[in-house]
Parts: sequence; structure tokens; C-alpha cells
Amino acid sequence: MASKKGNLSINSENMFPIIKKWLYSDHDIFYREVISNACDAVTKIRKMDMMGEYELPEGFKPRVDVVLNDKEKTIKITDNGIGMTAEEVEEYINQVAFSGATDFLNKYKDKANADQIIGHFGLGFYSTFMVSDSVDIDTLSYKSDAASVHWTCDGGSDFEMSDGEKKEVGTTITLHLSDDCLEFCNEYKAREVIEKYCSFMPYDIYLSRENEEGTETIKASEKLDSDVVIEEVHPDKKEGEDKEPELEYKIKRRPQLLNDTHPLWAKTPKDCTNEEYLEFYRKVFRDYKEPLFWIHLNMDYPFNLKGILYFPKINMEFESIEGTIKLYNNQVFIADNIKEVIPEYLMLLKGVIDCPDLPLNVSRSALQNDGFVKKISEYISKKVAEKLAGLCKTDKENYDKYWDDISPFIKYGCLKDDKFCEKMNDYILFKNLDGKYLTLPEALQINKEAEDRAASDDPKGVDDDAYANDAEESSRNGEDDSMHQTARSDADKSEDKKDEKEEKEPRIIYYVTDEQQQSQYIKMFKAQKMEAFVMKHNIDTPFMQQLESKNEGISFKRIDADLTDTFKSKTSKKAAKELEEKEKEISEKLKKALKNDKLVVKLEKLKDKKMSSMLTVSEESRRLADMMKMYAMNGMSMGDFGASEGQTLILNANHPLVQYVMDNKDEKNTEMICEQLYDLARIQNAPLDAESMTKFVERSNEIMLILAK
Repeated sequence: MASKKGNLSINSENMFPIIKKWLYSDHDIFYREVISNACDAVTKIRKMDMMGEYELPEGFKPRVDVVLNDKEKTIKITDNGIGMTAEEVEEYINQVAFSGATDFLNKYKDKANADQIIGHFGLGFYSTFMVSDSVDIDTLSYKSDAASVHWTCDGGSDFEMSDGEKKEVGTTITLHLSDDCLEFCNEYKAREVIEKYCSFMPYDIYLSRENEEGTETIKASEKLDSDVVIEEVHPDKKEGEDKEPELEYKIKRRPQLLNDTHPLWAKTPKDCTNEEYLEFYRKVFRDYKEPLFWIHLNMDYPFNLKGILYFPKINMEFESIEGTIKLYNNQVFIADNIKEVIPEYLMLLKGVIDCPDLPLNVSRSALQNDGFVKKISEYISKKVAEKLAGLCKTDKENYDKYWDDISPFIKYGCLKDDKFCEKMNDYILFKNLDGKYLTLPEALQINKEAEDRAASDDPKGVDDDAYANDAEESSRNGEDDSMHQTARSDADKSEDKKDEKEEKEPRIIYYVTDEQQQSQYIKMFKAQKMEAFVMKHNIDTPFMQQLESKNEGISFKRIDADLTDTFKSKTSKKAAKELEEKEKEISEKLKKALKNDKLVVKLEKLKDKKMSSMLTVSEESRRLADMMKMYAMNGMSMGDFGASEGQTLILNANHPLVQYVMDNKDEKNTEMICEQLYDLARIQNAPLDAESMTKFVERSNEIMLILAK
């Protein structure tokens, strides 16, 4: 076959049903498209007036009217904009997807600012056929010699054009609704849809019903020239009043104004009051709980972006924390929570963003330029980080108050956005056990000071014979006082080197996940003036891992993950050796009594002499166990992993019960005491399982019976 070139033949009869049914996913969007076109027409005629090519009539007030007639099944949308000639109807309506907005911009690109022209595709008008059996256009151009035009089409490829009867400059589009779309000429439905899409369009939008029978009463001073007066009303004079009451009029119900043409985000922040921000929040989001604070975005370069982001107060336990960020293009609503524009973690906020530069697709519901959109998203993230950092530096008191509510945003943001995490690193707060909020650097410093105190020769918590035994042992080895002093000096040098080494070792931040369950550990920490921080939400575990990866030398440990020297009494070398020998003996006794050969048992002299036993679980093992539980919740079988992995039972050699076990290994009650010591340690660490709890209660009763005898 010979090669052939040519043009594709597009059959409008086949294409039009596709446009009609599939151009937009939501059929109610026709309101947005037609009203947007009407606003464009008004913008154009005002620009023609500014350029001296047309003179607006005196008292001109730009407006768009939506008139419903449920009896006739029609919707009329009228503007007092630029209108069209017969040639323009032929060009812009009869040629599908030839955009009048684009043509206007090209024609006047050197004279007019394009920012406020909403439509750029030329397909918006055809959205009317999604809900209509037929559509009429009646239009009169602003041009002095123009004639009125009437156009009608039943949704096929055929149309009719003729001279019209319209007397005023502008355009009226009449939709003859399909039977399955009659809801759109219901007043309440129409108001709902128009307020959804058009609440902030730049010109007044009025809604009314044709042949309106409703009335309202106004004062004479409030009467407008457009009001249709039905009768005068003379109110009765009230007792005690000197003046005659003002005359009133009963008038035909006025059209309802549905939009705010000057949204708050379009103003500069210095011109907005706190009450205006709060009123805007209540109006747009129907939320009467006051937001914590807000960020007003206002940028002109390298792209145009304005908006307001609110940080709402969240009840984490009972409410969804998903917010709503409304995206606008030139004050025309596009969609909620478009993930390409709004950083994912900011979806928790409530707010509005208006960006005329967004590269939208034909239906305005998706974006076309990933690179440009990414820059917008990064800018929004940067401004939020700057606002939070500034608040922490200049208004720390309020920042502390906000923290519990805003921490989910910040923690989630740190997990999702490395740049945001870097900017917020020094402004992340940790709430300590007394409810005080500290930054990351402050949290690290406090525990370092406590550890330094423990490493010094502080007599608190030191065995009475610690140094005496060492001195006695040195004397037996023939060491004199000067040698002992030299040893002391060498020890000091060793301590200095140790301090230098510690500076390079990881700094630890301790945390608590359950203040009630871990109360015994908390008591120990407070006694040593150590700090631990409350981190009880699900997001905290991945958040801590993120901070560890971003901050070299920092690690997080739960309060029961380890037992450092800070909590141990100082012992002599001789006492430490004796303790080590006793540890082997009592470890064997515990393992035999508990029938658990894998259990790790340590014997230590703790400063808190009232604590008999405690359990530590290494941070790594516990995190791995938590992860396995999470997988198990998702249906994966993990067996019994984590039941005893990384556990260490610590017995306090300073406690009488432990001393009893050491001195009476073969007594009949020793095994029961061993079991009780183990369960007491476990119950401080995590809830006992059902079987263990039953045994613990039975054993406790048995012990009390022994005491009662």
C-alpha cells in the first residue's frame, strides 16, 4: 500500500456525547464553569473601559445573577459583562474548545493584566450539557453597532442562531434541565453548590427564583432603587417613645448575595485583625472551636500565591485529625486537599491557598507541571517552618501551650519532609515528667549534668565502707599515703579522659510511654534529678528514629531500657567482687525457681533501697518487639517473639528480701519469694498476661496468710 498523509477527521456527533458526559467528574461543576465565564466577561468589559475602548454606564455595578424556575425546569445565569457579537458566538461557541479568554489575552497582552481572567480552555460552557436537554444563549456585545444574538442547541452537533431580543449589554445562558438533574434548580441545592465553588469569586453573585412570591420587610432608609415595593408599613408607636417609628416597606424578596468578593487571604496581613481571621475560619470551615494560631501566606515572586493556614485544636482521642485545605485559582474553588500542592503533613491543617499560576488541566481538578508544583509545595512547607520557629523564639510561653496540639503536625512533617525536619530540629519540644517543655538541646544538657554528678565523689548513695575497704586493701599491699595520693591523681586523669570520651559517645534522651505503669522508674529518675520525657503517641516511635538518624550522637531510650551507674551505689573493689560471686549463686536460684534458663539476672546495689527488683528491656529488642506486634495486627504471624528478648532482671542487693534469698537459698519460702520478685519487676514494666496475673494474685494471698500467722 502506498504511503499517505492527511488530517484526522473528527466527527462532532461522536465527540459531543463524550464531552457532555465525561469532561467533568462532578456534574454540579457546571455552576462553577458558567459563573466563572460570566465573571470573565465582566472583567473584560471593565478592562475595555480602563483602556478607553468603552465607557461603562453611570452607576455600573458588576454582577452575576442566577435565576431558578422549578416550574419551567430552567436555570438562567446572567452577567453584565462584555457580551458577544454573532461572529464571536460563531467563533467561541460553535468551534469547540476555542477559548475566548485565550483569544482576549493574546489580543490585549500588551495592555491588560491577565491575572484575573479565569478561563483558559474554552470548554467550560459545554459543561452545561451534562445537566441540560438544551441550552440557549442570549447576548448583546458592548460594541456600538452590535445586534443582539440568540443561540440554541439541544446537545447534538446542530445549533440555531438568529437575531435576539436582549436590550442590555451582557449575556444570559438558559439551561433547560434534564429530568434527572432537576435538583439543580432547587434553591437550597443551588445555593449549596454555588457557595462551594464560587464563595469568593470577584463579582457579586445573586441567587433568586423567577416569579418570586416571597416578601420581606425593610426600613425606608434601607430601600434600594431595584426594590419592588408591595405596600407601605406604618409601625405602631411604642409606649415611652418620643419619635414616630421609621416608615417600613414590604418588598418582593431580594436576590440573595452568595459570595464575598474580597476574601481575607487577598489582603495583606497587617490589614487583618484577629477577629477577622477567626470569623473567616468559622465561616469557611463551620468550626466554632477557635484555632490555635494561623499563618498568612503572601507571595508575589517567583510565583503568585496567597493563603491562610490555620492550626486547629485537635481532640486526638475522639476526632479525625485530617483537616481541609481548599485550593483556589483566582478566587475560583478548585478542590480540597490536592496532594501535589499541599505537603502531605499539612493535610492535618485547615486553610485556603489561592495560586493563579497553577498549571491546571481542562477540568481544573489535576495539575500538569510537577516541577513547578513541587516548588509551590516546598515554599508552603518553608513558610510553615519559619512561622513555627519564630513563634518558639519570640513567644515561647504560647508555643509551649500549643505544643500538645501542634506536635502531630510537626512530628508527621519531620517524618515526611527532611528539609522541614532540619528547619524544626531545634524547635521540637519534649514534655518532661513535671509538665515543663524543653527543646532538644535543653533535654540533652539536663541529663548530662545529672550523670556528671553521679560520676563525682558525691557521698549520697555510696556504701559506707567503699573507700575504707579500698584503702585497707592498699595498705596490705604495702602502699603508703603518697602512693595512694599518686593513684588518686592518676584516677583524676583517667576521669578527665573518660569525660572526653563521653563527649563523643551518644547522648541519651530517656522517655516514658505510660506514667502509671512506669511509676517506679520515674521515682528513681526524679530522686537522681534525671529527666525523662512523655512520649506516648503511636507517631513517637518512628519520630524518635527519625531524630536519631538526623542528629549524630543522639539516641532515645525508654526509662526502663537500662540501668546506668547513676542509680547504683558506689562500691569498693572488694565489695564488687563479692557481689559478682553472689550474683552467680542467686542467678541460678532464680532461673531454677522460675524455670527459665534464658533469663538474665544481675545483682546490683541500688541507691533506692526500697526497690527490691526491676526489669530492663533493651531499647532495640523492645522496638523490634513493637514492630512485630504491629505486623501481627496486620495479620502476619510473628509467634512469641519479644516475650523475653532483651530482658534483664535486676535484684537490689541493698533490699532485705533479696538479702533473704541470698542468705536462705534452701528455705521453703525462698522459691515463692523469687517468683514474687520477678513478677513485681515485670508488673512495673508491662501488664502481666492473664495466666501470670492469676498466679501473682494467688501467691500474694498466700504471702499475706503467712504474715497473718
